[in-house]
Amino acid sequence: MTLRSDSFSSILDRCHFPDPGARVACAVSGGADSLALLALAVHHGLEVTAIHVDHGLRAGSECEADLVERCARDVGASFEARRVVVEPGPNVEARARAARYATLPVDVLTGHTADDRAETIILNLLRGAGVSGLIGMNVVGGPSGRVVHPLLHVRRHETRAVCSELGWTPFEDPSNLDLGLLRNRVRHDVLPLLIDAAGRDLVEIVTRQADLMADDEDLLDSLASELDPTDARALATAPPSLARRAIRSWLTTDHPPDAATVERVLAVARGEAVACEIPGGNRVQRKNQRLFRNGAVSQD
Repeated sequence: MTLRSDSFSSILDRCHFPDPGARVACAVSGGADSLALLALAVHHGLEVTAIHVDHGLRAGSECEADLVERCARDVGASFEARRVVVEPGPNVEARARAARYATLPVDVLTGHTADDRAETIILNLLRGAGVSGLIGMNVVGGPSGRVVHPLLHVRRHETRAVCSELGWTPFEDPSNLDLGLLRNRVRHDVLPLLIDAAGRDLVEIVTRQADLMADDEDLLDSLASELDPTDARALATAPPSLARRAIRSWLTTDHPPDAATVERVLAVARGEAVACEIPGGNRVQRKNQRLFRNGAVSQD
């Protein structure tokens, strides 16, 4: 079963897949976006393995794996089923996501669309994120530095059209209707209200602006990488935006430091304080115009 090239050439033109012939893994939940990812990847000429991860959080979840296996067979892709254990309790969505990605390859392709990106940007704005948060997810990312989100310039209604063309009935995750989750409030209430008020398709506008900001972010990161984050004088005399980026990169482990932490370290570099506390019970101090972290100059 294949897609008609004349029907979906415009969608494929906006996808960012690796070169035809490459072997890729696609995370396929059974929803319209991930099923369309599977079909488009195969149609592009990739050697695809569809991986379904069952969290065991819903009764009958094994039926979703069966759906993905049938669809993979339809388009000639390989299939793998994996299962993770996620205990009920607080933050179950975040814990399920972490467990899912822990069992998937680092360069797995996902079916996130332009709509997902716009929603993520609005969520990050509500949470007070910096520039990187207002860019949202990028086509390229992850530890591999390879394409991971090839559908970021494809719309959600288009992924449904791909499934319809193939005669597939995607799985509808009931949790996507839970308005107790902030992302769903943004998807079903906030974004439609903003679109109505603006009288324009804000998904296209937000994602276009994010692309432009991503180019600026790359330039600023490149300039900041030339700064030694342990050189207090260099940090103090550098443009603040570059100094902040150098400090953030220096202090980032699993997660980047918050803005307040970065400002405290910058104050130490400027001589406004001799030391400051940073998350994790750590400390940054200045001596002889050098910044020390936990009593030793970082070699990062």
